[in-house]
Amino acid sequence: MTFRVTLRMEIKPGSEEAFVEEWHRGTEAVTGHPANLGQWLAKDTGQQGTYWIVSDWLDEPRFRAFEESPAHLEHRAKLHPYRSGGSFHTMEIVSHIPGQVARADV
Repeated sequence: MTFRVTLRMEIKPGSEEAFVEEWHRGTEAVTGHPANLGQWLAKDTGQQGTYWIVSDWLDEPRFRAFEESPAHLEHRAKLHPYRSGGSFHTMEIVSHIPGQVARADV
């Protein structure tokens, strides 16, 4: 089963653009890992300065190994100055049902 990590980041006012740029510069630290299935950055439409980072992994043990890797620690350190708060959540995907567009032969 896929292991999903969700990070809510509250970004210091005025530094949102710089945060997004730094996140893009460091994506290879995550997506370059052989156990990573992809990641997304989303801007919360209901809370000013709040972003969500979602990444999917083959399993929890490989994510936990990545979490301690030098590449991750460096990437996290570069994002830290922009952060004023947030939360971290993990979950195991139990089921996925693709929507109509994903099932269509395009």
